[in-house]
Amino acid sequence: MTAETRAVTVLFDADKLILELHHDAEGAYHAFPGGGPGGSVDVLRVALPLAEALHARIRPAGTAETVLRAWSKGAAPQDPVALVDPASVAPVRVRAGAVVIRDGAVLLIRFTEEGGGSHYEIPGGGVEQGESLEAAVLRELGEETGLAGTVGPEIARIWKDGRHEHYFLVSATGEVGPPETLDNYGGAPVWVPVERLPVTPLWPRRLSWRIEHWHRAGWPGRPAELSDSITELGPTCSW
Repeated sequence: MTAETRAVTVLFDADKLILELHHDAEGAYHAFPGGGPGGSVDVLRVALPLAEALHARIRPAGTAETVLRAWSKGAAPQDPVALVDPASVAPVRVRAGAVVIRDGAVLLIRFTEEGGGSHYEIPGGGVEQGESLEAAVLRELGEETGLAGTVGPEIARIWKDGRHEHYFLVSATGEVGPPETLDNYGGAPVWVPVERLPVTPLWPRRLSWRIEHWHRAGWPGRPAELSDSITELGPTCSW
């Protein structure tokens, strides 16, 4: 059986998802039974309700997204699910993004669409050859908003279509620069109340509501790992 056709069995105990607990250099993470390293022999199994599973580091991220999407909509899969691991694919592009929060608002780049609608992105951009993620975050923040800052912890990693994206908390200084001095591909820096993020058409969609949650409940000790395939930015996302 090839890697493209491998599948994992999704197990539930009543309303809880059965996962295996593993560890790597960054700490604990979860895997589906039989989908972990070394054949998953003699590993600890845990049962997580949906509320906990949504915030757990579950690998592979692509499979986890399929399961969580269905489960959150009341149709938890009972059959094997394809083993999809976008994190294992060599990236065609690496992006670093800055999550800047000031006075209860987060700094985003707003893009106006044809017809008058808008969508938003977190400030950031491609990492240049030989550049560290942290250096790229500050360079991109300066280019797109005019702000300087200090890089804090990495809070999330997004794997999507051959892109690896890393998002950091950044403590920024200064004020947003004049539009003519900024390079943000036609977008405009705006401050959006953090509490509005779940209903703001922001990509990455599955990260947007987590930022609001983490701002209230505490930032994760290790980066969340998400395979964000959502393209419909309008509907509220809470999973």
